[in-house]
Amino acid sequence: MITLEHIAMEYVPGREILKDVSLNLKRGSFHFITGSSGAGKSTLLSLLSLQYRVSKGRIRMFGEDVTRLPRQELPRLRRRVGIVLQDYRLLDHLTIAENVAIPLKIAGESPEMIEDKVEELLEWVGLPDYHDARPAILSGGQKQRAAIARAVITKPDLLLADEPTGNLDSDLSLRFMYLFEALNAGGTTVVVATHDEHLISEFEYPVLRLKDGRLSNS
Repeated sequence: MITLEHIAMEYVPGREILKDVSLNLKRGSFHFITGSSGAGKSTLLSLLSLQYRVSKGRIRMFGEDVTRLPRQELPRLRRRVGIVLQDYRLLDHLTIAENVAIPLKIAGESPEMIEDKVEELLEWVGLPDYHDARPAILSGGQKQRAAIARAVITKPDLLLADEPTGNLDSDLSLRFMYLFEALNAGGTTVVVATHDEHLISEFEYPVLRLKDGRLSNS
């Protein structure tokens, strides 16, 4: 279970982006987070991915109080989290295959296993012909597909997706949602932040709504 207890987050002193947010994510659950631009969706995902420390409150993940852990302990927990960000975060000096392989290399997988898994994921996301391509030549939608492949390749305990279908057509958006569902069926906790109400309506998962930094259920 992942628990947020009365957390607050401020980048500028006195200006809270998140205000008194409490949340329980059971292992293997699937949630949407929605809200208008600036409501705090990306900030919440950044906290769940352990990129930042909370200003107030406490976060417990994977049985540990991460607000009290030394910073050098955080990478160990981050390896259990897959994340798809709006700006892709692909490394321009690496090929697409090398970008997708990064989590496996960090996990210490063998070169043979890495090659097999990367080939399988690139085929699945429709990028088999871009194995040796650099990110600069890809469209926004193709970069998003590569970022999704990288995020899911280790079958993480927690998958966080920030507007993962924003650059994809409706058919491909549903295809990736089904991939997220398959991971969820295998035990991965999934949190998808999106403003796409049509996409949300296609699935019967709990929706968490952020407004002015506060969280409510719907």
